[in-house]
Amino acid sequence: MLTLKDAAHPQLPLADAAEEAALLERCRQESLKLLKRNCTTGGVLAATPGAMAESRSYTRVFGRDAAICVLAMAGSGDPVLEAGAVASLDALARGQAGNGQIPKYVDPAGTEADFWYLGCIDATLWWLIAVDHVRRHSADPAMKTRWQAEVDQAIRWLQAQEHQRFFLLQQNEASDWADIMPRSGYVLYTNALWFRVKSLYELPQWEETRYHFNHLFHPFHRDLPEYRRSRLMGHYARRGKASPGLYLSFVNLSFAGDEGDVFGNVLAVLYGLAGDSMAQQVLKTLQAGGAGTPYPGRSVLQPIHEEHELWRQYMARHQQNHPHQYHNGGIWPFIGGFYVMALALMGRRELARAELVKLAQANAAADWRFTEWFHGRSLQPCGMAGQSWNAAAFLTALQAVEGGRFSM
Repeated sequence: MLTLKDAAHPQLPLADAAEEAALLERCRQESLKLLKRNCTTGGVLAATPGAMAESRSYTRVFGRDAAICVLAMAGSGDPVLEAGAVASLDALARGQAGNGQIPKYVDPAGTEADFWYLGCIDATLWWLIAVDHVRRHSADPAMKTRWQAEVDQAIRWLQAQEHQRFFLLQQNEASDWADIMPRSGYVLYTNALWFRVKSLYELPQWEETRYHFNHLFHPFHRDLPEYRRSRLMGHYARRGKASPGLYLSFVNLSFAGDEGDVFGNVLAVLYGLAGDSMAQQVLKTLQAGGAGTPYPGRSVLQPIHEEHELWRQYMARHQQNHPHQYHNGGIWPFIGGFYVMALALMGRRELARAELVKLAQANAAADWRFTEWFHGRSLQPCGMAGQSWNAAAFLTALQAVEGGRFSM
């Protein structure tokens, strides 16, 4: 079992402020270098090309990965990164389905578009967020209307997934970034993104989405919603539970997820879904639950075990999603970047900087491997090396902590 004492891991904590500053600067430089290395004329690849990356399709332009990279690349002032941001959105737009859905990933050569087994709902959401980011940060006036036809189609596709009383998106199991987790029905992470898209594009029922988001994913309010089906779902979701200090990861008709989805909760804070009191409670709970220990950020606070009612046989595929692994409690540095931004946004600057330093250490592990994820207990670097969104999330977190600028 690897521990923090292994040579692959930098030591925690660093000796002084000068060492911390040097590490942050080194990580900034390595992050920029990695993003440039992974940029192609067809867009930014999910990971650095190589035999393993090719065999696992990581040499593709992923909707969610590329969009998160765009948040760091567009507006950077670096011509390679600026061009890579536009090329990524172009590639995904070319792969758009006739019904408006943006694919899970596209081949940068333009020969393949993949939409996953049960569909991939979040690629379309992230693509829209990234389009808006490019439009706001580009000096080229043509960007204001670029992709407009594709944007309109993508929004129509998402609206077709929206419940007409909850004004929340509905989805299958395993159909977002956590693609071997049993979340279904109304999913926290997806609907945080939907609220963000609605805010950016001034879509209707924006307030209704916020209202039902807060009552459905945190059904511990004293005031009950007027809609009777919402009251019933809230009853089932909170039955036998005390308020966890977090939003539930998903709510279906008669069951819900209380594993403590870190990414979904962080996005709820960043996108303004949580009021100040709830936002502070969420961050307090995440910190106490070890979301940043020893590195930020864990995917869930309480992994789902095989005897749990939510365990699914597909979670054991390739022995990948057992407790403390992968989406089920692994440590993902890209999530850590968003966690750092949430801390900074809510005024917890000292803690945000401390977590940012730990995030740099995570990226530096195994000779700047920029590893996809770490085992939550052993800290073994797992998954693909050279992850583009690790670099991007670090750069956006660094901006938030040192410059007060939030790209999200």
